[in-house]
Amino acid sequence: MQTIQHSARGLGLLLTLNADRFMFAGGIAIALALGAYMSAL
Repeated sequence: MQTIQHSARGLGLLLTLNADRFMFAGGIAIALALGAYMSAL
């Protein structure tokens, strides 16, 4: 039982880290797209 709880906690942490990584990458992509759009004006 303890092993299942430990692996579930690790899986939750992995999902949290991945979500943070995707938001970081998405923010950079949006900033680059916005910069390209502003320079094209």
